[in-house]
Amino acid sequence: MPPTVQGKVGNLPLELTSFIGRRHEVTEARRLLSESRLVTLTGIGGVGKTRLALRVAEDSRRAFDDGVWLVELGEVHDPTLVPATVAAALGLRDQLAHLPEEVLADHLATRHLLLVLDNCEHLVDAVAGLAESLLKACPEVRILAASREALGITGEAVLRVPPLTAPSSDEAPSLQGLPRYDAVALFAERAAAAVPEFTLTEENRHAVAGICHRLDGLPLPIELAAVRLRAMTAEQVLQRLTDRFRLLTLGSRGAPTRQQTLWSSIEWSHELCSVQEQELWARLSVFAGGFEFDAAQGICAGDLSSDELRDVLASLADKSILIREEHGTAVRYRLLETLRAYGSEKLRESGDRDTLHRRHRDWYARLAHEAEAEWIGPNQVTWIGRLEREKSNLREALQFSLTPGEAEADVSLRMVNSLYLYWICRGQISEGRRWVDRALAVSGDRRTADRVLALFGGSVLTGMQQEFATATGLVDECRTLADELGDPMLLATAGYATGFQALFSGDLKGARRSFEDALQTSGPTGELQRAIGCLLGLAVASGLLGDEARSVACYEQVFAITAPRGESYYRAYALWGLGLATLHQGDRTRAAAQLAQALRLVRRVNDPIIATWCLEAMGWIAAVEDAPERAAVLLGAATALAKAEGGITVTLPNLLSHHAECKQRARAALGERDFEEARRRGRGMDFREAIGYALGERRPAGPAAVEEPVSLTRREMQVAELVAQGLTNRAIAEELVISPRTAQGHVERVLAKLAFTSRTQIAAWYLERTREQATDTQRGA
Repeated sequence: MPPTVQGKVGNLPLELTSFIGRRHEVTEARRLLSESRLVTLTGIGGVGKTRLALRVAEDSRRAFDDGVWLVELGEVHDPTLVPATVAAALGLRDQLAHLPEEVLADHLATRHLLLVLDNCEHLVDAVAGLAESLLKACPEVRILAASREALGITGEAVLRVPPLTAPSSDEAPSLQGLPRYDAVALFAERAAAAVPEFTLTEENRHAVAGICHRLDGLPLPIELAAVRLRAMTAEQVLQRLTDRFRLLTLGSRGAPTRQQTLWSSIEWSHELCSVQEQELWARLSVFAGGFEFDAAQGICAGDLSSDELRDVLASLADKSILIREEHGTAVRYRLLETLRAYGSEKLRESGDRDTLHRRHRDWYARLAHEAEAEWIGPNQVTWIGRLEREKSNLREALQFSLTPGEAEADVSLRMVNSLYLYWICRGQISEGRRWVDRALAVSGDRRTADRVLALFGGSVLTGMQQEFATATGLVDECRTLADELGDPMLLATAGYATGFQALFSGDLKGARRSFEDALQTSGPTGELQRAIGCLLGLAVASGLLGDEARSVACYEQVFAITAPRGESYYRAYALWGLGLATLHQGDRTRAAAQLAQALRLVRRVNDPIIATWCLEAMGWIAAVEDAPERAAVLLGAATALAKAEGGITVTLPNLLSHHAECKQRARAALGERDFEEARRRGRGMDFREAIGYALGERRPAGPAAVEEPVSLTRREMQVAELVAQGLTNRAIAEELVISPRTAQGHVERVLAKLAFTSRTQIAAWYLERTREQATDTQRGA
């Protein structure tokens, strides 16, 4: 998504091209929005509903105290995912204990904001149901929807979006009069962007007027036509359009006129492509939400060589069929939804649709498996980011594996098993459960190892949402099937599942016993991920039972496995647990340092669950150390983050007393009013702001804090390196042969440039920078 405007609440993208015309529609939509809490912009595809909705939303920003929020539904094909998609757009993580609808209603109950729901037509029933429930529960929320079909609920105001004004067939407007037609103004501006020397002239004015008329003033085909001026004159474009319209009209007289026009525009773009481009366009329609080159090569290349594929992709991007986007170091391509639908129809006509979708499914099943295989390693963060980018394709692949006639149960089970950790890491618990449940249903009574692993994953996901009865049923089936198959690794997995259910429900002794049995059954060469999970579970249970020595020993075993491999996710969990163990031993300073280290890792993997736990524990420390305001802010931040996840701040019931004691201490020290004010400040922080506050940073630190170039001089970089080595200012002065005062000045400038407050932060930044440079060098070798 393009960047949003800084300093404004919401997530509206910046406009990358000018907005042409629509004065009446903008005014009318804003009027309707002031009178009705639900306004739906309707019209055919390509008429400009989305662009109009974004302009109306931008113009209405000041009227909504809590901002304007865009929810893009074009890539969502499962109606049950609509609430979760809306929640994600609002920055709310997936659910732990509540349904997405409940989390949304609770979050929006007292907020004054505008939701912009785009591309609703394929999800009308689901969107209508959610909109109706939110409007009833949230009195200050208004909704602006863009859909080919009205939602059809009480109180809805519908505004039909017409084509842009264009010359009629019998008009011969003057050169000066042409720009008053919005369609002509749009064409001229986009043409000048494609061909900088283009202007409206006496020579081309008739052709331009004819193009805009033939395209019925529809923005999408007009913009596509303007791009073609790179290779054709306006007169040639008009001639080609005339041929295309006649062909389509003769083939489909029963279709609505505007639908014919849009189809003609796309068909015409298709005709301008080479045979290779046409075939690839159709094949690329199997992707949802974009794709990277390696996926296109593995699924769609056919007889094209690697170089030929790159050339055809570049050509399709030049012809505005594909959109090229950069995500960090990755380049992705994306088909507009209308063009994807057209390509999908062409793929169906070719007879290759099922073959391509099967290749797509197999490719993304392998991708998920590769991510799982490399999860405990230096590429973990990279894999998490890639899985996030490929979420739509992973959903498409899962859906295909579960479709009647393509229900290859083993594939679906292997996919959900591979994605289980990703769903937990991203807090997408409800979605993970849905896919696991469906895969288990499709697999029926299969007695396989994959089913045991899926039952295990489903039990943990369900237990995290505190649905213990359902989770227990999954654990029982997992244990029964593992006993039947008799494999030690599966028996250990069943013990692991049993241990987690006991831990979630507060049965610490039962949890310890199950984790011990699982580790003993699997042995020292057991499956690494589940072995680490057992060690973490055993460490938590032992610590809460008062066996701090054993708890610390288990955490150290986790570090011994993960640290040499450059892993982050499990280390963050272990550091959180170690921080708790250290806190129970009375060493608050070391506990705070361990929790801070955990938060730095959490920020890399973007795990909301462990972030909540760390913020909560740091609040406990602050309360004991007579920092009640910090304690209250951290409690508020933890509560807000947990609420955004749909869960609770303290997942383990055995830790609730610490939470209660912290609140009591902070409230008593501050007084009710100041305590609530501090908590309110914490609740207003997002994920990265909360972590930045906990770490004592003066500004929220995200990936950019490490990745963006920082303008340190050569001398300042030398100073940063020496700080990372632990040298004092005096030692730095001796090393660099400068005065101690000069050394102090260098350190202060480094702190200021990096927006840090401590030498420890400089050291962490320098070491992280050095590590990433080494990784980049290895990749380039």
